Amino acid sequence: MYEKRAAVHNKRIDGRFRRFKWAMMAVTPGIYYAAPWLRWDRGPYAPDQAVLVDVANRRFYMFGIEIWPHEFYFVAGLLVMAGLGLFLVTSAVGRAWCGYACPQTVWTDLFQHVDRFVDGDRNARMRLDAAPWTWGKVARRAFKWTIYLAIGFATGGAWVLYFADAPTLWREFFAGEAAPVAYVTVAILTVLTVTLGGFMREQVCIYMCPWPRIQTAMLDEKSLIVTYKDWRGEPRGSVKKAEKNPAHFGDCIDCRQCVAVCPTGIDIREGPQVGCITCALCIDACDRVMADVGRPRGLIDYATLEDCEAEARGEKPRSPWRTILRPRTLAYGLIWGAVGLSLLFALGVRSHTGLTVSPDRNPPFMMMSDGGLRNSYTLKLRNMESRPRRFRIAVEGLPGAVLWSDTVGKDDAAKAQIISVPADQTRTMRAYVAAPPGASAQDFTFRLTSLDQQHETAEALTHFSAPQGNSP
Repeated sequence: MYEKRAAVHNKRIDGRFRRFKWAMMAVTPGIYYAAPWLRWDRGPYAPDQAVLVDVANRRFYMFGIEIWPHEFYFVAGLLVMAGLGLFLVTSAVGRAWCGYACPQTVWTDLFQHVDRFVDGDRNARMRLDAAPWTWGKVARRAFKWTIYLAIGFATGGAWVLYFADAPTLWREFFAGEAAPVAYVTVAILTVLTVTLGGFMREQVCIYMCPWPRIQTAMLDEKSLIVTYKDWRGEPRGSVKKAEKNPAHFGDCIDCRQCVAVCPTGIDIREGPQVGCITCALCIDACDRVMADVGRPRGLIDYATLEDCEAEARGEKPRSPWRTILRPRTLAYGLIWGAVGLSLLFALGVRSHTGLTVSPDRNPPFMMMSDGGLRNSYTLKLRNMESRPRRFRIAVEGLPGAVLWSDTVGKDDAAKAQIISVPADQTRTMRAYVAAPPGASAQDFTFRLTSLDQQHETAEALTHFSAPQGNSP
């Protein structure tokens, strides 16, 4: 029921897919490690870190974009785009995300290269694993695991830099002045990185990750997947056997190079399976062997089940572009693009001014000495610009009403007041609205207008409370 894990010592290979994995391993961790250090000038009143999750002020900055808490729909839209992107990639080219861009895959690949650097290639690592523990083996393991810890520490350290000014936190971290949560987070992420990428590796993909199971329902006979063409390769036989009886044996010489290079240790010749992450290193290995023995490439290749059946019948397979550009993938692409354009449109037309009004409930109103009524409100004025701004807050729809606040006295009450709001902040203020004697309970509007060239407005509908006898 439970199979003991066999350590995977994959062999080094060169080829077009391996070179693409090299590129992805350089780009994705490079972006992850470097992004917190990039600077972006937002003016003197906002942080200059290009990518920052400012938890204290509840902001998310990404270059020229600033997301406030009430704009979480932008984050939700990005998550929807990420999900649709995975659906699109999976329906088109199988588990390409797992094979090239998944963090587990990328960091596992990085740790496997550390293994080669310290212990040698596949055969040397297998011999070292089987060898008894000696001081030489202990030294190699200690050196390798030290590199593991350095990679894990760099990974965990880079994560916390997204939540504070990177240069400042970096200095405080090593000076012992950072917040305890920073040290705890780095420690946990260091252990997780080393455990998942350095030791568990393919077990995460096969047993822990739900994505292989989910995408099984997303693949169909038209999806490009890494496939062993058994009608061409079977029955297997060595080169010598094939020379003696060429009509009896297929192209596969049973060299097992496809198994040796696989980072999860599977045999692609057994057909599609959950352990295949579609990294296509087996294609590089098989193409090299086919070239060495003088046989055509493509015994293992990207192909659809439909094309495999057609090719087995002797028909010519379709172009990969015709395979990818089909109704299902085009539909995913159009939906993905529509969501992206919608987010861009919403980002372009959004207002940088906001207003929230909360009326006091206890007491709902107060009777003034002249017989008039007064209601109290809590106003939140949002200035989403990276500069201070002056706003006009006015009362509309309540005849004869005047307004004053906790900073403007009753003697200066008027239908509208001028309020200054600091850059990139929300100002909370107490506002008092007084209506003349005989005023009835009714709805009215607070209108906020920026006194700059933008003249942005925001309004909030609220209720003016009065005694029941005053109701219309």
